[in-house]
Amino acid sequence: MSDEPREQEGPQQGWAPREPEPAGAPGPGPESASAPAPKGRKNRKRTGWRRALPTWRMVLGTFLLLCLLIGGALVAGYMLVDIPPANAAATAQTNVYLYADGKPLARDGDVNRENIPLAQVPENVRQAVLAAEDRDFYSESAVDPKAMLRAAWNTVTGKGKQSGSTITQQYVKNYYLNQDQTIGRKVKEFFIAIKLGREVSKDDILEGYLNTSYFGRNAYGISAAAHAYYDKKPEDLTTAEGAYLATLLNSPSAYDVTAHPENKPRAVARWNYVLDGMVKEKWLAPADRARMKFPDPEAEAGTSSGLSGQRGYLVNAVKDYLLANEIVDEDELKSGGYRITTTIDSDQQDAFVKAVDDQLMSKLDKDARKIDRKVRAGGAAIDPATGRVTALYGGIDYVKQFTNNATRRDYQAGSTFKAFVLASAFDNDSTTQDGRPITPNTIYDGTSGRPVQGWNGERFAPENEDHVDYGNITVRTAAEKSVNSVFAQMAVDVGSDKVMDTSIDLGIPRTTPGLGPYPSISLGTPTASVLDVAQAYATLANHGRHGTFALVDKLEKNGKEIALPARDTEQVISRAAADTTTSVLQSVVDAGTGSAALAAGRPAAGKTGTAEEDKAAWFAGYTPELATVVAVMGQDPDTAVQTPLYGALGQPRMNGGAYPARIWAQFTRTALAGKPVQNFDLEIPSGSEEPPPPPPTIPPQDGGTEGTDEGRTQGQDQGQTQGTDQGRTQGQDQGQTQGTDQGQDQGQTQGADQGPTQGQTQGQVQGQTNGGTDGGADVAGQDGGQGEDGSEGGGADAGST
Repeated sequence: MSDEPREQEGPQQGWAPREPEPAGAPGPGPESASAPAPKGRKNRKRTGWRRALPTWRMVLGTFLLLCLLIGGALVAGYMLVDIPPANAAATAQTNVYLYADGKPLARDGDVNRENIPLAQVPENVRQAVLAAEDRDFYSESAVDPKAMLRAAWNTVTGKGKQSGSTITQQYVKNYYLNQDQTIGRKVKEFFIAIKLGREVSKDDILEGYLNTSYFGRNAYGISAAAHAYYDKKPEDLTTAEGAYLATLLNSPSAYDVTAHPENKPRAVARWNYVLDGMVKEKWLAPADRARMKFPDPEAEAGTSSGLSGQRGYLVNAVKDYLLANEIVDEDELKSGGYRITTTIDSDQQDAFVKAVDDQLMSKLDKDARKIDRKVRAGGAAIDPATGRVTALYGGIDYVKQFTNNATRRDYQAGSTFKAFVLASAFDNDSTTQDGRPITPNTIYDGTSGRPVQGWNGERFAPENEDHVDYGNITVRTAAEKSVNSVFAQMAVDVGSDKVMDTSIDLGIPRTTPGLGPYPSISLGTPTASVLDVAQAYATLANHGRHGTFALVDKLEKNGKEIALPARDTEQVISRAAADTTTSVLQSVVDAGTGSAALAAGRPAAGKTGTAEEDKAAWFAGYTPELATVVAVMGQDPDTAVQTPLYGALGQPRMNGGAYPARIWAQFTRTALAGKPVQNFDLEIPSGSEEPPPPPPTIPPQDGGTEGTDEGRTQGQDQGQTQGTDQGRTQGQDQGQTQGTDQGQDQGQTQGADQGPTQGQTQGQVQGQTNGGTDGGADVAGQDGGQGEDGSEGGGADAGST
């Protein structure tokens, strides 16, 4: 063998030992150096873009290194993170609520909790919670990495925040850590949950979870929740009730169907999901599942006495405001420690309560009249210039009646929506079917039951109150009398889609139940809340400039102020349209169905309204300084079912021109006491107040021509004399006799126009039947009738003004 050293192999040939060469083989030389490499050992250098790619050895090495690092981190985390003592959430900081002037309003952090052993919770209730939150709780590990990754992905991709947490992790967050949405907290939660799962039994973890979870209504734990929602001990809960409480764990604020009736479909869907999960896990027999009905919670909640009176309503309205505007989330608010200065004026708040008590609650006789048990009231006041909510009336007492009547969205708003038809008509320069511009003096056919013209949908022919036919009538007078047939036609003339858009622009939420592009919008079929309607009327008072209402002036935590949303205002309808609407609504107060509001002693504009079957009566009005809405509602205190208010307070009908307008007047008078009286500064287009053009020919309907001519003259002549002299005497007698006979016999002739004209004079006397007016001027004592939505009025309050 040659003694010369061998030439080194390239690195691509690896480290394997070379085969020994046969004896006598020639050593390497110039020839052998250039000879091709043996087959299978050819090496090629990586060139071009391939040089930028890692080799498989590099990939494998990196993967093994990462596994080693992750494994080491997990071991280190497990060793370093100990199970801490109970956190501050278990000791619960309070949230402090203040009036606008800094006076204390309420504290909501007094924790309503009673820890109970797991054995005291029925098995079916436990299973309902598992079906809702963690069906594999007893068989899975303490953490679920796949669910955590899925939740993180959903959050990143905009599908909403997802917890991805097992019950063990939720318990760790509730009891040992806090609600902060930080990576550090999630890391701690992960390791504590693993350690807790190894050291504590599943039953103990479930017991702790049931005792620390928040169910809404200031109820922490399953025991407090059973009392707050069903006034029961937890061991007496049914499977259906347990499933509803389990539903609340997902979103206590959203799924409380008493506080938010409009969310009931979502809550029922979640409740069905829980029960179906129990069937799937074989915890509930399908036959038993099929028989279950949704268990509505108690309408009158048992809750902390610290939130009694109006305080609970205000606190919950503020919470909803903070959550809806995404200023804080529910977990952060639940953790406590916030100092919240509201926009509520303490003096105005007291004035609202007193007005409701004086004008309504003090007149109820629940012993003599069962219907009086079903009377509810709600109210809201907003400063038009700033959008600040200055007062809210939620109900008789938060600890007795949980639902906030100022913010609920399940009662029809009635003819308060006619103001939006007017605003839309004026803003869009709309015309009638025959091309005449719509102004306050445009003449319409006020025949009751007249089918609207130009609507391509199903036949729509709303009746006026008491079927009164008004014949030719101006828009202004139709607003004063709240004539359904006129406004239904006007909504079609304008375009019901435009009326809907105007309503939304003014402040009615787009998601309001029942809000749609249909002629019935003119009758107020949407179920906007009192606060929603107040916001829209505040926009009219602010000359068409709108900004979202505000309930919070300042928010602080740990001495640091938290930014609130900027309140930018914009001109949503023209000033001319808003001011012209205000002019018409002034006539409603000065000479129409809202005349009881004159008792405020201020220039005022407003509109009355009644829900279908007299289930609610409204008055929405404003002065230049304050927009206020009041509603009186009917609801069974035992079943929470909406009920008509026929016979309430000893009156045959409930209408907006009576108790709601009286409450409005007293509150407004007190709230603005000591402030200079302001007149409306209106900019109305020229021509809006011009005399109307000759009316179009209207085919007579059952003698309608005689009623047009005779009613117009007699309504002016007889109304000026007979209305004044006979108002006190004939208002009861003639209103019952002549109104009934004349309204039927002469109503097709003389009554067509006598009703509209006499409605301002003799109509205050005869308003019960043939006048069709809402004797809102407190006329002779029985709560007057008005032409509302086919249901308002009835005119029992007919007499002198």
